[in-house]
Amino acid sequence: MTQTSAQQMRAWQGAALFSFGFRPFFLFGTLWAGFAMGLWIAVITGGHVLPTRFDPVAWHAHEFLFGYLGAVLAGFLLTAMPNWTGRLPLVGRPLMALFGLWALGRIAVLFSAHLPQGVAVTLDLAFPVVLGAVILREIMAGKNWRNLLVLGLLALFTLANALFHLEAARGGAPAQGLGLRLGLATAVMMIAVIGGRIIPSFTRNWLAREGHPARPAPPMQKFDKLVLLASLAGLLCWALWPASPLSGLALLGLGLLHLTRLARWQGHRTLREPLVWVLHAGYAMVPVGALALGAAILTGGAWAAAAQHIWMAGAIGGMTLAVMTRATLGHTGQPLTAGPATVVLYLALFGSVAARLGAGITPWLTSLSALLWLAAFLGYALTYGPLLAFARKEH
Repeated sequence: MTQTSAQQMRAWQGAALFSFGFRPFFLFGTLWAGFAMGLWIAVITGGHVLPTRFDPVAWHAHEFLFGYLGAVLAGFLLTAMPNWTGRLPLVGRPLMALFGLWALGRIAVLFSAHLPQGVAVTLDLAFPVVLGAVILREIMAGKNWRNLLVLGLLALFTLANALFHLEAARGGAPAQGLGLRLGLATAVMMIAVIGGRIIPSFTRNWLAREGHPARPAPPMQKFDKLVLLASLAGLLCWALWPASPLSGLALLGLGLLHLTRLARWQGHRTLREPLVWVLHAGYAMVPVGALALGAAILTGGAWAAAAQHIWMAGAIGGMTLAVMTRATLGHTGQPLTAGPATVVLYLALFGSVAARLGAGITPWLTSLSALLWLAAFLGYALTYGPLLAFARKEH
């Protein structure tokens, strides 16, 4: 007899932490984001030397983009896939093994200076490859071909990680290289694709529940498809030719297109519920980052790196925190509303982004940005950790 997802999860009698994909990856992903930031603070303030083959800036960038985001992607995809395909979720020992592979990659990269050449690279890349194989199996078994796009983006993200390692092995500066730009571009594209599905849907549900007559534009209309195609072309242009005026113009165009797309989703009507408006705020970092980075390229501004942080910290950090808080509440049977502690997490995250942008003028804001980042992600682990580790009620 075929089991439902809920029956499959109830059949697992082990730790609640491994009863659904979002649990270990969201919890330890945020703990890693906080731990890695703590190490970064030790490097820039006390001259601490990391036992990694990466230079300090490269390790800092890699572990947020490919380490932290890799974990959140796994948690999201493993949780969403049963709904997309009608298949059973990954639970128990297989989930433990996949999580262990991610954790092993983080340890190996951090201590790679003490490991034989290539060991850390192999362990780090093994996780997204195995995750991709799991997702492909589920898509094929469930004949859910529309989500091959998400799998394709995951494959491109893995390729970017491999390029990052290759650039580091050749003695380059991978934090300014093609691997990082391609990985960041792919992450922005994922936000555009997945955000374009969930933000209008969640907004519509909330407006309907509140009895508000307004409705967001339905997801994936012709305009949305045009924006996605233009985004794919423009982001690849920037990844390959980051200093080209054509890339600058493409990013300005993308910024305007995504602002228009965002305006169609009625986010201004959701200000009474932080759990909804934070999705709009996180997505807004995509056009803001594109406009800032495009302007920096066209004017030769030295603030291109700061503008890039709008995507790195604002879009990726904001959207992942928004999705993690909502998914954790929903899948553990809690009311879908953000309490005061959750609002503090959101404000700390966006405050961290603002402080990082101001650090070019006032250097001490770098420390403030780091502290606010710690408050956002360690605060999530503290606030939501008990739900992730112990609460078993899932939907």
